[in-house]
Amino acid sequence: MNDNVIPKDQEYFFDDNVIISQTDLNGVITYANRAFIKASGYEREELIDKSHNIIRHPDMPKEVFKKMWENIHGGQVWNGLIKNLRKDGSYYWVNAEILPIKDDNDTIIGYIAAKKVASKKDIQDNEKIYQKMLKMQE
Repeated sequence: MNDNVIPKDQEYFFDDNVIISQTDLNGVITYANRAFIKASGYEREELIDKSHNIIRHPDMPKEVFKKMWENIHGGQVWNGLIKNLRKDGSYYWVNAEILPIKDDNDTIIGYIAAKKVASKKDIQDNEKIYQKMLKMQE
């Protein structure tokens, strides 16, 4: 992947393509579309069969993911803003919707996430909330 090199800790802006990923029940990536591969900075082979938290940014409070897993394990849709870490150390924000994938017997067999560019206002609002949450984690 030969994207322009972005300095570590700098925001990466991706275009308006929807980022799609699928995971198994444990959050291991089973599918990544081209937009996800490009935004993450990883090659497809580096993502498939890896935990989705390969792109987890340390600025993200654990409580956000705890709530997300509670929702999707319970069969519910989860929506939220997520700051992701790219392979090169830069980051990007997404507005994510994650939902369970069910088989014909209504059993959850995996999860699918659709992510789009987050608005500046949503990022600013959530950054403040996430910073407070991180301080409470300490």
